[in-house]
Amino acid sequence: MGFFVRDLETMARFYRDVLGFFQTDQGILGPRELRFFSRDPNEHHQIVMMTGRAEGQATTINQISFRVASLEELRTVYARLVEANTPELDPATHGNAWSVYFPDPEGNRIEIYTHSEWYVTQPCKVPVDLSRPAGELRAENEAMCRGLPGFKPIAEWQAGMRAMMGAK
Repeated sequence: MGFFVRDLETMARFYRDVLGFFQTDQGILGPRELRFFSRDPNEHHQIVMMTGRAEGQATTINQISFRVASLEELRTVYARLVEANTPELDPATHGNAWSVYFPDPEGNRIEIYTHSEWYVTQPCKVPVDLSRPAGELRAENEAMCRGLPGFKPIAEWQAGMRAMMGAK
């Protein structure tokens, strides 16, 4: 994804230092400065930031979502966000995933999430304390999911989606 920013240095520092992205490149294109970022060594960039967002111009982004590999990694990111005094932290479980929502320095809504082992009908959003141990969060999430509409193991839901899509 690529988006325009007002303060390239502040945004680059936040995505690098708090969210763990690496700057892979930078340059000038016409009147605009660009920075490229990735968290995947196989991808030159997952994000491109470009100067040019006017002061006072509202964001048009609903949310930017980044998946992490595990609940433990999500808890680590959450701890970094707390340490960075990130405002408006909104940790939640959706049954099928755990997330933390927050604004970046220019007000774009970010979601960092990881999958759970369960599927429940969406939308579903319940506040959760990501500072608690992962084992407790998993057990609590499973108990919650078992009482919600559409409950099933995520592997069963995925098999149904593959069948519906004609994939193997």
